[in-house]
Amino acid sequence: MKMSGGPASVNIKIILLVIAVLIAVGTLIYTQNLVSKLQQKEKQIVELYARGIEYIANSSNPNEDITFLFDNIIKPIDFPLILTDADNKVNFYNRTDVRNIDYDTSYTEAQFINFISEKIKEMDESNPPILVTYGDSLVLNKIHFGDSDLVTQLKYYPYVQIVIAALFIILGYIGFSNIKKSEQSNIWVGMAKETAHQFGTPISSLMGWLEMLKIHYKEPDKVLDVVEEITDDVEKLNRITYRFSKIGSKPEITKAIVYDELKKVTDYFERRLPQTGKMVELKIEGDRQLCAEINSELFEWVIENLIKNALDAIEQKTGWIKIHIGKVRHNIAIEISDSGKGIDLKRRKDVFRPGYSTKRRGWGLGLSLAKRIVEGYHGGKIFLKSSSPEEGTIFMIFLKSC
Repeated sequence: MKMSGGPASVNIKIILLVIAVLIAVGTLIYTQNLVSKLQQKEKQIVELYARGIEYIANSSNPNEDITFLFDNIIKPIDFPLILTDADNKVNFYNRTDVRNIDYDTSYTEAQFINFISEKIKEMDESNPPILVTYGDSLVLNKIHFGDSDLVTQLKYYPYVQIVIAALFIILGYIGFSNIKKSEQSNIWVGMAKETAHQFGTPISSLMGWLEMLKIHYKEPDKVLDVVEEITDDVEKLNRITYRFSKIGSKPEITKAIVYDELKKVTDYFERRLPQTGKMVELKIEGDRQLCAEINSELFEWVIENLIKNALDAIEQKTGWIKIHIGKVRHNIAIEISDSGKGIDLKRRKDVFRPGYSTKRRGWGLGLSLAKRIVEGYHGGKIFLKSSSPEEGTIFMIFLKSC
């Protein structure tokens, strides 16, 4: 009965990490591909601009063509662009040759030229300038251009996304680690409570029998009866020790009559109920011949936990606990119901959680262990069927039939 995550949880973490890396790499490749396409599109616009200037240089009506070029090509440009002559010099007095670049309008001519020269170097490192030629060889102008804000944002977007994802993973890891530590702490606290809960009944019973020995020590017949009960309680303590020693190991599953196994548990409780000060009826109903594949010691542990929880839930002096045995298809169905106070609706989902408890004793780990025993070792199913203040609580157990 493992109390912490094993290889399966490690494999899940590795799979999730690989998926996260694949998503990050996929996003990076997709975004860079998109950036490349946008850069190519912007380059085509610059080339169109260059071809327009070349066309105007050879046009018979340059004024009309310049207006068309300005309205249809230059205005829509939203990325940095600088038009220079063949020697990379910009006209200080024609600021329209510099587009979508922020600069101080109070610059002197020398400051402006130095600033633009630095920008040209930056642009040419990213994108080679487009040449405007006259004829086949004479270079009239050069068009230097950079990336638009959209392209720049898309370039850095995947890296920002990866950083955010990394922070999310780190915070998630820290959060899950804290949750795991808390669960482990709850398990140890629950184990301590469950140990005390398990030993509580036989120890209290032994103390009662010892008192009876003191009272009836001169009556041999009664002394023998008390000794027999003490023997039962000592055997009970021995079984409890055996159960805890089996935690972490694989139990032996054998065929057994369900009614006989249940009867052993109810008989033990019935003889000791008067010591609790309650008049509770323990009743087993249903088919007495049904057989299931179980480990007797661990199965008794499950039933004891459910009966103890039911006894704790019965706050009145009188009440009842009923166990019904039936068959559903190829499974044995065991229904344990009581006349107790029920479980709060908001807390029902937590009853099998390690460390959960609404009382000073019990339900710290008992139901969590019961779930592990039934589902982990026996391949069965245990769940809370219903619970209400008026009708008590009903637990269902399904086991494999022989």
